[in-house]
Amino acid sequence: MPVAASRRRPSAARPDKIDKRDALLRAAIETFAARGFFNAQVADVARTAGVAAGTVYLYFRGKDDLLISIFEKTMKEAIAAGRDSIAALGDPLARLRAIARLHLDRMSRDRALAVVFQVELRQSTKFMERFSTTHVREYLGIIRDVIAQGQGQGVFRKDLNPTLASKLLFGMLDEMATNWILSKRKYSLTAEADAIVDLFVHGVGAARA
Repeated sequence: MPVAASRRRPSAARPDKIDKRDALLRAAIETFAARGFFNAQVADVARTAGVAAGTVYLYFRGKDDLLISIFEKTMKEAIAAGRDSIAALGDPLARLRAIARLHLDRMSRDRALAVVFQVELRQSTKFMERFSTTHVREYLGIIRDVIAQGQGQGVFRKDLNPTLASKLLFGMLDEMATNWILSKRKYSLTAEADAIVDLFVHGVGAARA
């Protein structure tokens, strides 16, 4: 007797389908970084992935969907990794250092992804407005909660707005990542993390006697 359709359980996504999707996203990252998002075509992504152009449309609606999917996948991974990196740390300052190192390390390990994030995504107001109200807010929330925790423990000033402070630290990390991409000088981006957090926490004022 056939099983009623209403009782069938939806099957999980096939691993090979997930692998193909990830491979296409990787090809899109490489293509957008090399050619620029607005200059690239879906056919270029397909060529980089070694598949027919029609294959891309089996997984994505088009070029915009590829860029959105790159952003969403990367941010979800960054948010999960960020939470994991501070889970075992109790000290707010140590937590900020962990977040900063993870942020810069992610960019420095994948230059093509860094170019897409720091350069290509910024060229569209439509994309920026959409991204700023989704995963970026959640990512900033991790930093904000650490700062609020530090305020509660008397480690950070209580007169600061933790939401504003989280945006300031994110801005510092973001600018350093962009500068690393554009610089002709070779240096470790991750090694800058502690200095950025120290500057954020202590400012540029001279130490008082």
